[in-house]
Amino acid sequence: MDTTQSKGSLIKEILTGTQMLFVAFGALVLMPLLTGLDPNVALCTAGIGTLLFQLVTKGQVPVFLASSFAFIAPIMYGTQTWGIPATMGALMVVGVVYALFSGVIKLRGTDFIHKYLPPIVTGPIIMVIGLSLAPVAVNMALGKTGDASAQLVDPQVALAISLPALIATLVISAFSKGFMRLVPILGGIVVGYGISLYYGIIDFSSVAAAPWFAMPNFTAPEFHWQAIIYMLPIAIAPAIEHIGDVLAISSATGKDYLKKPGLHRTLLGDGVATTTASMLGGPPNTTYSEVTGAVMLTKAFNPRIMTWAAISAILMAFVGKLGALLQTIPPVVMGGIMMLLFGLIASVGLGSLINAKVDFEQPRNFIIFAIVLVFGIGGMALNFGGYNIQGISLCALVAILLNLVLPKEIKS
Repeated sequence: MDTTQSKGSLIKEILTGTQMLFVAFGALVLMPLLTGLDPNVALCTAGIGTLLFQLVTKGQVPVFLASSFAFIAPIMYGTQTWGIPATMGALMVVGVVYALFSGVIKLRGTDFIHKYLPPIVTGPIIMVIGLSLAPVAVNMALGKTGDASAQLVDPQVALAISLPALIATLVISAFSKGFMRLVPILGGIVVGYGISLYYGIIDFSSVAAAPWFAMPNFTAPEFHWQAIIYMLPIAIAPAIEHIGDVLAISSATGKDYLKKPGLHRTLLGDGVATTTASMLGGPPNTTYSEVTGAVMLTKAFNPRIMTWAAISAILMAFVGKLGALLQTIPPVVMGGIMMLLFGLIASVGLGSLINAKVDFEQPRNFIIFAIVLVFGIGGMALNFGGYNIQGISLCALVAILLNLVLPKEIKS
């Protein structure tokens, strides 16, 4: 009797874990497809990263780790400027920064975050991450390449595909209930892909040629100091996001994971997962809010469920035809979904300012907000001894310095 119950419980855990992977799947593969990375590698490193996170946190936190959207713009820029290996090397260093953050948190608590990275610093930076990608999303939705250098699909056909993909994502996100509300990106991809099939713009020859079993295209990292310096400030946004995710899963399960296993352990788990993923050519990992939502919906609080989700992701990574099929998703489909996605990233930054009740009657806050947005969206670049600093790196540096230098209150 006990054996039968045990087998039934195990099967239920495996099925629930596979369901959790399904929730994360759309977002998980969208990020590597946008940045030119291998989706099968992303699947594999998401699984490995989740298992490593569980090891670091002693298997106490029911979360799933996968591709972080905060790194889309930096990876796009990094791969175009220095190549994939150098970008992976820079992302490995970002994972080390997470580990350093976790060490400081363990020694000093979270006070240093409030001092150096308050919402008036992190909010505008997160907004820039989203808004700086807006032209890329629109170009792809119009059937062009991300930089608008070439027209890939007729503009009218492109809009007939990208807009329904966007609308489907919006409708599922806003009006669906229960499980469906957790998979808006996957829903948008399915709708856009179906319309793309109707217009005949998908080529399945690569799928037919791909083997059923294949090793993912792992890429070894290289280290380029300019790429590393460019990528380091990007660690700020996901680190702050991580704290919010841990608070969310704590609220869902009724357990305080900030105390046990501790924020320092969960952040270290993120860092180890990101460093390991980058060693193999995968995107940085972060805790997935979609899966946290699924945990809340299903009351599946057992962390072992995420173990099975991770194992499922690793097994799927070695299905060669799956990777080939994912890469047939037209850029125009992704462009439609990106218009919402990148706007949502910007909204998260704005929301952090609102939630923290940042006082914009203080001129210092107006100054920081204005300068960061204009520098980030306008493409400001500074040259120091032959090295250009621009984008998120420049925004982060300027925001931190202004926050430390400007007086807290300017009296008339």
